[in-house]
Amino acid sequence: MSVATTLCRAQVGLRAPLVHVEVNLGSGLPTFVIVGLPEAAVRESKERVRAALENCGFEFPPGRITVNLAPADLPKEGGRFDLSIALGILIASAQLRPLAADPPAAPREFYGELGLAGELKPVRGMLPAAAQALQAGHEVLVPSANLEDVLIVDPRAAVHGLDDLRGACAYLRGARQPAVRRRSTPAHPRSGPPLDLEDIRGQPRAKRALVIAAAGGHSLLLVGPPGSGKSMLAQRLPGLLPPLTNAEALEVAAIRSMSSAGFDPRQFGVRPFRAPHHSASAPAIVGGGPRALPGEASLAHHGVLFLDELPEFDHRALEALREPLETRGVAIARARIQAHYPAGFILIAAMNPCPCGYRGDASVACRCSPRQVERYRARVSGPLLDRIDLHVEAARVPLRDLEAQPSGGETTVAAAAAICRARTRQIERCGRLNAELGARELRLRAAAGLVPAARELLGAAFERLGLTARSYHKVLRVARTIADLDAAQAIAPVHVAEAVQFRRSLAE
Repeated sequence: MSVATTLCRAQVGLRAPLVHVEVNLGSGLPTFVIVGLPEAAVRESKERVRAALENCGFEFPPGRITVNLAPADLPKEGGRFDLSIALGILIASAQLRPLAADPPAAPREFYGELGLAGELKPVRGMLPAAAQALQAGHEVLVPSANLEDVLIVDPRAAVHGLDDLRGACAYLRGARQPAVRRRSTPAHPRSGPPLDLEDIRGQPRAKRALVIAAAGGHSLLLVGPPGSGKSMLAQRLPGLLPPLTNAEALEVAAIRSMSSAGFDPRQFGVRPFRAPHHSASAPAIVGGGPRALPGEASLAHHGVLFLDELPEFDHRALEALREPLETRGVAIARARIQAHYPAGFILIAAMNPCPCGYRGDASVACRCSPRQVERYRARVSGPLLDRIDLHVEAARVPLRDLEAQPSGGETTVAAAAAICRARTRQIERCGRLNAELGARELRLRAAAGLVPAARELLGAAFERLGLTARSYHKVLRVARTIADLDAAQAIAPVHVAEAVQFRRSLAE
């Protein structure tokens, strides 16, 4: 046999298109060519495959070797094709004769980067590829280091772990089964010590805003002097959110597996909390780069994106967040690749009121001139602020509150229970959270629930505060969430009044 075909999958965002690895052995001068839009790492697989075959005791075929990665117009990157290419060469040169199954077995897909001695190394982005392969009814063979990741998709699926090229050949000959290490119980999520709302002294208004943000999926801006508890508040938001569903956990895991850091199975089911440094670039925040990798916005999907020192972030990085805040997704376009990643995160942003941080503080005098304050606040654009649902001032905590003993305030457990009930009401009513409602759904679902007095109050606020159409809808969404927390069918004036208070301007 001079032609052989094996299967693998490419990676385009969260999509994993099937790739046929076609190997042809021909006569002519010795050469090894890979075609089909291979990136540098794929082209370099020629040397890895050659060394692995020879070091595993196989003969590297003389003559012309042509490897076609079909479809030819789909970019291919990474070392995931190494094993498929090596097995294709062995089958085409008749050094490997796969055992024919009766009845015919399901199509097999091979993944793995080859070391020079033939060992199989893990590859990035296995979760999306394995999920789509299993959905198609295919059998999946992966490096043993990737086995635990892939079994998260389905612990009973036809997934096998291989240690080296020899093991893959032995499996295809039917000599022995590859190592299969299945998890009997789900991995226990690795998390730090529990963080409780009760640990935060003072800040009742900020804690109320945090509960509303968690209940409706709203974004939140905290403005206050240094040490007022803004970071502590943000860190407690994941504990207020309900556990991820299995589908949500798989989506989070798939995105993480695409990142440069990869996916840790011990983190399966843990709500993301991403807190990038303010030196992060726009591609680091929303995704991009030559390989169109997901950014912090997508890695925070179904979780929290915390931006501390908001004005210190690069202006382009902040402006790039305007689209995902509205669409809950990120579209990355490159010359050869277009990728789309979900980005349904809750944004928690924190900033000081001025460069020195003490403008409006009763204890420390502000040293900033009006011009400095204006330049500082201008780093965050009006359109971005308009997309943040809740604006809250976190003032300095008095000493008497810091030294006071816990007085039985609202705990994370109690708040999380109320948030879960409010979210259940939203899902039953609209099929999604209030922050995700479009303008038409909002008019049909929320505005219809406004009592006349609440409608009049909302109209007066619109005129007096000069709200934009977007701000009007955000007030309505927040008011609907407050009503859900109160288990109210209709939106009352008190709900609208509280929602309007959270639309405060930084200029005030």
